[in-house]
Amino acid sequence: FNLTFFYYFGGLLQFMLVAKSNLIRKLILETKEADLTRLDLSDIPGGIETFEKAAKFCYGVNFEITVHNVVALRCAAEYLQMTDKYCDNNLAGRTEDFLSQVALKSLSGTLVVLKSCEGEPLAEDLNIVQRCVEIASAKACVEANFPSRSPPNWWTEELTILDIKFFEKIIKSMKLRGAKGLTLASAIITYTERSLRDLVRDHSGNGIKSLDSGESDTKTRQRKLLESIVALLPSETTAFPVNFLCCLLRTAIYLKADNSCKNELEKRISLILEHVTVDDLLVLSFTYDGERLFDLESVRRIISGFVEKEKNVAIFNAGDLREVCSIPMQRVAKTVDSYLGEIATYLELSISKFNGIANLVPKAARKVDDDLYRAVDIYLKAHPNLDEIEREKVCSVLDPLKLSHDARVHASQNKRLPVQIVLHALYFDQLKLRSGGDDHMVPDALATRNQLQADVSLVKENEALRTELLKMKMYITDIQKTQGSSSSSSSSKGLVRKPTFFSSMSKTLGKFNPFKHGSKDTLNLDDGGVDITKPRRRRFSIS
Repeated sequence: FNLTFFYYFGGLLQFMLVAKSNLIRKLILETKEADLTRLDLSDIPGGIETFEKAAKFCYGVNFEITVHNVVALRCAAEYLQMTDKYCDNNLAGRTEDFLSQVALKSLSGTLVVLKSCEGEPLAEDLNIVQRCVEIASAKACVEANFPSRSPPNWWTEELTILDIKFFEKIIKSMKLRGAKGLTLASAIITYTERSLRDLVRDHSGNGIKSLDSGESDTKTRQRKLLESIVALLPSETTAFPVNFLCCLLRTAIYLKADNSCKNELEKRISLILEHVTVDDLLVLSFTYDGERLFDLESVRRIISGFVEKEKNVAIFNAGDLREVCSIPMQRVAKTVDSYLGEIATYLELSISKFNGIANLVPKAARKVDDDLYRAVDIYLKAHPNLDEIEREKVCSVLDPLKLSHDARVHASQNKRLPVQIVLHALYFDQLKLRSGGDDHMVPDALATRNQLQADVSLVKENEALRTELLKMKMYITDIQKTQGSSSSSSSSKGLVRKPTFFSSMSKTLGKFNPFKHGSKDTLNLDDGGVDITKPRRRRFSIS
């Protein structure tokens, strides 16, 4: 705005302004105008309202100094050079007294004063900002340890009025004063939930459909705010609830935050992944409206980071993650399997992504594969158009030998499963029956798995032979029809014995006999004698 101060020469008015403001005195002395009627004070801090109060102070008119206007008045006094150097008990001294004796005596007053410093460059030069930050951080630390009112964390709500720049200064000052990680986390969580309310606090996604999906000034401001908040997080891994970190990461993905911001959040979540619930992972996986999947790469990196950490721990303890898994690893495996069951219904979830997440968990981490089997079954049911090979790929993450009895019974009757998985389940149950139902009497997994693979291969070979025999039967039928027509045409030449069906089949099978080297077919014996080679034994069924 343009502020033009109308300066009237005349007696007392002229004397009071010049006496208290050295700036106005210099402007009057330096002007070359014969008849001065205006002074340009357009850049005075606080604008026209602050100047009016400064003028009232010069004229002796009463007005109120508050925590809301004291900073503007102090900066205006500095700008107008209304200090005690030029006049005793001037405006600068009065405002300084108010700051030290009233405004900065309480945490609430200090924070209001600090907020009013926004947009006032002189406040930094006059050390008002630094004074407010030090006093506010000291009082916040005291309140965190010895609350003076209820609720105990009331002081965190007070901090939410600040701009992120000043909030950052207070958090850093509290760190220097030795504030605990949980204390800092409490302040950061409250500030984040207030400043990014729609993005962080609503975990369900209800009411978020109206959020702008494109780029906007609001989204840019929110992205910068989030990145600043993540940079403030204390180093303690257990300072923040894992669901809060998951909400922050989802917000970072939605706002397309910097990779360093997302990587920091992923790292923090992976360190405490054993405390993550299925709902927390679902928060990461879906858009705010819950209608489609986000990119699942963040979930993959989080699980991979946790597994890598567990491997390092196992190596440090001279163990082997493939043989023995920790309790946290087993807990994460159960969570991941349940999570897969939740997202398996979405059509955009490809086989590679489904298997990729399932295979991140070591096999030894699953005592039983029932939860994983449930996820696989849900996926097959939600994707009915998969062919046999694709269904086998989905089921490749399963170990049928680690299914419970109820799961094996279900699998043996599940038409969605490939035949190989069904055979595995049935064969394992048969082994248990032979061993008297004792799991410890069942042969080791490797030998059982090898036997199963051999039996499955044999079943496939039998199927191929059955198909060949069917083709042969059709071929014989065609030959019979041909022979029937030729015999009827040659009946005029003489009486010819009509071949029976069995004699024709025997002769034809003799010509196309597939069972070489040991066949017991004696229709067409060579003159050289009978081949008495011992026939090769072949199993055509599973015992």
